[in-house]
Amino acid sequence: MKSQGQQLKEVARLFSRLGFTAFGGPAVHIALMQDEVVKKKQWMSDQHFLDLIGATNLIPGPNSTEMAIHIGQERAGWKGLIVAGLCFILPAVCITGIFAWLYKSYGALPQVQPFIYGIKPAILSVVISAIYPLAKKSMKTIQLGIIGLFALVLCLFHYNEIYILFGAGLFAMLLSMAKSRNTGNGFLFFPFTFLQITPTSILSVNNTKLFLVFLKIGAILYGSGYVLFAFLDSELVSRGLLTHTQLIDAIAVGQFTPGPVFSSVTFVGYQINGITGAIVSTIGVFLPSFLFVALLNPLVKRMRGSVLFSVFLDAVNVASIALILAICYEMGQESVTGWKPVCIAVVSLFIGFGFRKINSAWIVLGGSLAGYLLTFI
Repeated sequence: MKSQGQQLKEVARLFSRLGFTAFGGPAVHIALMQDEVVKKKQWMSDQHFLDLIGATNLIPGPNSTEMAIHIGQERAGWKGLIVAGLCFILPAVCITGIFAWLYKSYGALPQVQPFIYGIKPAILSVVISAIYPLAKKSMKTIQLGIIGLFALVLCLFHYNEIYILFGAGLFAMLLSMAKSRNTGNGFLFFPFTFLQITPTSILSVNNTKLFLVFLKIGAILYGSGYVLFAFLDSELVSRGLLTHTQLIDAIAVGQFTPGPVFSSVTFVGYQINGITGAIVSTIGVFLPSFLFVALLNPLVKRMRGSVLFSVFLDAVNVASIALILAICYEMGQESVTGWKPVCIAVVSLFIGFGFRKINSAWIVLGGSLAGYLLTFI
């Protein structure tokens, strides 16, 4: 058995690499993590990985970052929790910080559109090939399949995802309770602990306000990066702290940089109050994720050990897969239009399903290069 020091180094190497190479948003990041920690490194089973996805979807904050933190804690304890989160976040934050400085200094972003053109269909193929085995694993019964189908339809009609996830879990629990009402089965319940978060070491009044704004967003925000930008619009643009143009450019930075989309907050903080604004904004938005995962991670196995909560978790898992499939559908509508991206998507799918051992980063890199070359045709 490896020592904790060796396990920490493994965690640091993996999430530093993903932090620099994981393009495409939470669904893609989770697919890449599944490929690494389940298929290649075998740090955990498909089932436990699914349980962590389901649990992550139930708490606020950036899902892929929280998955990284979960995996780090599973592999190397509380030190792994911190190392995995920081190694996944910091590359994106540093890259975004450089773009923020360039933008503020020169008033424009680099021209990267030709490369993004091919990345998107390749990323879509990576997600589909990675999510397929998880989807099969989650459909344990016909009942779960039906719940997943309904969840997918609701996702496609843009119902609030947290209602879908909790609704699926609670519906499955009610069905299970109805079936076992007369069996006398006992169910395991457990208390939840809540922490009060107090910001410290704030540099200025402006930074205090920024920190509290992003701490609040990180503590209550469910959903994708696009939901984050809606919050930023109401919290910052409407108050005159940020312009609509700056917000749109922040969205662009979040799209073409690797790692968590929430690193866009670094860009926003820099535009408002320079380097210190970038630092306090980044800490504020990511801090709740570390605390939520530290509280939730020990409870996941207890939930799986409880008959009632195991049913809840299974239903949340299929709803989570439905949510990812709905994101894939929307990504496809947006990015796979015309014969060029269709060709990139088909070839990437063929490679993803036909050559399971190939690193997904090569598929994304190949898609990016193909997109660049095809822009000349």
